[in-house]
Amino acid sequence: MKNSGDIELAPNRLSFESLKKINQHGIEYWSARDLQPCLGYSQWRYFENAIKKAIESCKQSGNNPTHHIAHARKQIEFGKGATQLVEDYHLSRFACYLIAQNGDPRKPEIAEAQKYFAIQTRRQELSDETAADLERLEMRKQASIEFKALSGAARDAGVQNSMFGIFHDAGYKGLYGGLGSDAIKARKGIAPKEQLMDRMNTIELAANQFRMTQTRDKLKRENIKNQRDAIETHEIVGKEVRAAIAKIGGTFPENIPPAEPIKNVEKRLKKKKPALEIDGKDAIGLIPTS
Repeated sequence: MKNSGDIELAPNRLSFESLKKINQHGIEYWSARDLQPCLGYSQWRYFENAIKKAIESCKQSGNNPTHHIAHARKQIEFGKGATQLVEDYHLSRFACYLIAQNGDPRKPEIAEAQKYFAIQTRRQELSDETAADLERLEMRKQASIEFKALSGAARDAGVQNSMFGIFHDAGYKGLYGGLGSDAIKARKGIAPKEQLMDRMNTIELAANQFRMTQTRDKLKRENIKNQRDAIETHEIVGKEVRAAIAKIGGTFPENIPPAEPIKNVEKRLKKKKPALEIDGKDAIGLIPTS
């Protein structure tokens, strides 16, 4: 796994590399306690579940978990100088990758970490074209998760099941200059039965994911509990995202040509998917070489 690029983590946008520590053997590691809040977990017990899943994934990948996840203790400081020793884990880079893969994808911090590690882990073995395929596939998965989350928020805001189609179409109409889902498909020559997001490229997916995320946040923040207001809010947010695209000189989404079906991308990546193996210093993880 190459150490190219970096990822910003919450809180306070700490970078993944800034959390790295070096042990007495000169080997890099990360503290699970440091990563926990940055990956969106407020409670240790839930984050520890992700660590336990990562241990199983490590075994299944043919790698030794003890080389990558080591039990440790961390001293936590409280007010007035009080301290307490709490359970911790020292994690290799590979272990951090596995934890991200086994984390809750509904958390935006985990989603971003999954995307980062997926691309960085595969990029060393794949061409730029395939890396672009992987990025689009990961973004499509996250858009699907966000769509479900938005549907849940819409239901909480009073949208009835029979009106879900109208609610989601309102967001499209705001973002696409008045075009609903069917009209967008017709404009782009996409078959009526195809999923619209399955034919979006990464730029178009990013715009729609931002629309959905911001709508979900606005519904909750403003405590909207009326179906009509929820539908109107979705369209307004779509218009605001469209205005932002216009301000920066971007291409309006209705003018972006359809990408190839996402199923084709999945099949292509599956054929090229390597075994989950690591070499060199990443393979030995936390184990000193001498």
